[in-house]
Amino acid sequence: MLEPTIAQKEPYEVELEAGKTYHWCACGLSKKQPFCDGSHKGTGFVPKAFTAPTSGTAWLCGCKHTKDAPYCDGTHETL
Repeated sequence: MLEPTIAQKEPYEVELEAGKTYHWCACGLSKKQPFCDGSHKGTGFVPKAFTAPTSGTAWLCGCKHTKDAPYCDGTHETL
């Protein structure tokens, strides 16, 4: 698998908790989008672990092509 699967062409609006570590799905195959459920096994992709700097709403990439993983950078608008 060379390219990630586009889960959706818009970001996921999620509530994050400051100091908590999350695992963002980088392959696009997870059934628990935008978070990893282990579906990447055998694809060559690994989830992006990140710790939320603050509590509140965040927009996580749904197209899996962002340059600012796990956050949406608007790349979905060009796919």
